[in-house]
Amino acid sequence: MQNIPVFVIVLFAFATFFTIFQFYIAAGKSGKLLVAMVVYMTVQSVLAIDGFYKNGMSIPPRFMFLIGPGMLFGLSLCFFNSGKKFLDSLDLKALTLLHAVRLPVEIILYNVFVAGLIPELMTFEGYNFDILSGISAIVVYYLVFVRQKAGSKLLLIWNIACLLLLINIVGIAILSAKTPFQQLAFDQPNIGVTYFPFVILPAIIVPAVLVSHIAAIRQLLLKKAAQIPRQVH
Repeated sequence: MQNIPVFVIVLFAFATFFTIFQFYIAAGKSGKLLVAMVVYMTVQSVLAIDGFYKNGMSIPPRFMFLIGPGMLFGLSLCFFNSGKKFLDSLDLKALTLLHAVRLPVEIILYNVFVAGLIPELMTFEGYNFDILSGISAIVVYYLVFVRQKAGSKLLLIWNIACLLLLINIVGIAILSAKTPFQQLAFDQPNIGVTYFPFVILPAIIVPAVLVSHIAAIRQLLLKKAAQIPRQVH
């Protein structure tokens, strides 16, 4: 970690704060949600500092305890009434702006790669195109919510496309992680995200981005479905 420039740590701190703040705003300034995110982030940070994730060859892979809970939580929201209600309550405007965090995250990942802690595959010089999500998030936010030059159709297509980009990099990260099931990047496994503070990326930032996409797509599809009867008559 000594090879990581200070500005990268500062940028990551900003990315973390921005993600939590935007999700907090999207959830109607829910104090319970804020506390839950901070507590979970603290638990994962303590585990990383304590070296829990350094043993990459354990069974089951400890890496799954890092990336699994947040991802499973996000996906589970689609299957319970309380989860669906939560997804439908999130503010679409705040969710869209949240995705801008993916731009600094890609800059951070590139520097973590240069430091020899993740493979090139996980950067924009490899097969991670998620920087496009971060850049386009600002453009889409401006067009849809500021200038109101575009509407739900663009927002839906954009969310689906960026969700696919997220799935792509998450898949690469998992397959590149130093576990018994590693399939990619054997010369430089993905170990950077198991160190503090970068452990917060798979623990907090990625799940927040995932839930933001799920909520947005669900809301936009429900809105589209609600408009169909009016169009018929």
